[in-house]
Amino acid sequence: MKHRIRIGTASWTDPTLTKETDWYPKRSMSAEERLRFYAARWLARTPDEFLFDIKAFGLFTGHGVKREAVWPDVAEALPDGGKPNVYLDHLPVEAVDLAWEHFRQALMPLHSAGKLGAVFFQFPPWFRPSRRSRAILHELAERLPDYDLAVEFRHASWLAEPDRARTLDLLERHRLAHTCVDEPQGFPTSVPPVLAVTAPLAVPRLHGHNEENWERKGITPAERFRYLYSPQELEAWAPRIEDLATNARETHVLFNNCYRDYGVRNAAQLAALLDVA
Repeated sequence: MKHRIRIGTASWTDPTLTKETDWYPKRSMSAEERLRFYAARWLARTPDEFLFDIKAFGLFTGHGVKREAVWPDVAEALPDGGKPNVYLDHLPVEAVDLAWEHFRQALMPLHSAGKLGAVFFQFPPWFRPSRRSRAILHELAERLPDYDLAVEFRHASWLAEPDRARTLDLLERHRLAHTCVDEPQGFPTSVPPVLAVTAPLAVPRLHGHNEENWERKGITPAERFRYLYSPQELEAWAPRIEDLATNARETHVLFNNCYRDYGVRNAAQLAALLDVA
């Protein structure tokens, strides 16, 4: 039995793609027209088998979010005159529960339509192995039991020795997909490219190898991930992805090199190598 492999990108509207390339037929296209061309027009307008992988709201991954971005009934629980950025631990227990429920309900239309792929929890570099951090991962599965969840770490300690086996075991016990990253190495935020399947879903995520910009401040995501994979690099990745796919129900390959048309070009090249329609 051939296991399903899906290939996609992390962005379809980045200005460097829409304004600086000819990948879309016209630069004057509306967002809806671009989405249609990209074969992703949300529920009624996407192909029947199309799936959306959704990145989790930053509140749930330890990031600060603007107060105005928080649901009004959740924000009511915040103290007056507080800081502009809100973190989950600023909220009382009841408000945390309410925030999670809002998020779960927001995903339900895609899930009910059969078009929700996975919910991605991309944790920041300061999220490191600890009793508290492991409790947070345990909580994910309890909060969103109906959805496929994927976890991406941004600190090497999770997958370096001696914590690697413990981390992968924790993910497997809670059916959380390990995001297998390809990214620059040698930085504190560099996660080693550990290929492992810890859930029914396998997730390789390719960020490119722009070492110069990996930890550079004050640049756009497009500049940070400005990297075009060579045919030789993609040829090397193809058998690795096939190996992952043999141990998963489904594999989602995500190109995050979202500068100009680099991601969509590389996605099409890899799809041809893997014979993915």
